[in-house]
Amino acid sequence: MRLAVVSDIHGNLEAFKEVLLDIDRSKVDGVVCLGDCIGYGPEPDQVVSLVRRRNIPSVMGNHELGLVNKSYLGWFNQPTRRSLLLTRELLSSDTLEFIKGLKSALVLQGCRLVHGFPPESITTYLFDVSQSEFVRAFSDMQERMCFVGHTHVPEIVGFDGDKVSRGPLHQGLRSLEDGTMYIINVGSVGQPRDGNNRAKYVIWDSSRQTVDLRYVAYDIAITVKKILELGFPEYNAQRLW
Repeated sequence: MRLAVVSDIHGNLEAFKEVLLDIDRSKVDGVVCLGDCIGYGPEPDQVVSLVRRRNIPSVMGNHELGLVNKSYLGWFNQPTRRSLLLTRELLSSDTLEFIKGLKSALVLQGCRLVHGFPPESITTYLFDVSQSEFVRAFSDMQERMCFVGHTHVPEIVGFDGDKVSRGPLHQGLRSLEDGTMYIINVGSVGQPRDGNNRAKYVIWDSSRQTVDLRYVAYDIAITVKKILELGFPEYNAQRLW
């Protein structure tokens, strides 16, 4: 089973379309999304529509949560709140209803899918998790694999039943160890924050026990132009470079 895992598209249709082309060329068996299809970027409705048209199972991200939960909206800083309010204006009523129905976690193909941290936290950042919290999470997990997003930085965390190891997930193929459980951050399609501006996603091969972090180039200037034309904060555009 080859499963493509995408996350944090953030309304960046140009990046998402290029990632889907790369996925199609890679001959995967399925695609899943870890949330934050919206926010920051200029084409949230088009991104969600494409997710739905491709029948890609998706969980709720913190930006979707901010859209449907007014109390959580206040957690964001002012530019991000402004972005979400503008995003709401760009979404159809049908898309809003779809977002409201998203679950906080899914289990598919024997792996757990959640935006932030298992078992079903939408808002926990992986970089805030302590060693003891990792041990507890792994001990409670029924699945060997868990994929997360949220930080926009690819990372791999392993647990062999005794100790937790963690580090950056680098571009390319990585073999997984037998008898080890994993929490893997797949990075961001639409707004990477790992020092490389290409879109990121992961292909998990359950038969070969590998994960492949893919880097995909796209025309950033097109997305930047759309962000500025729609009146989103300029910072949303600048950080794409």
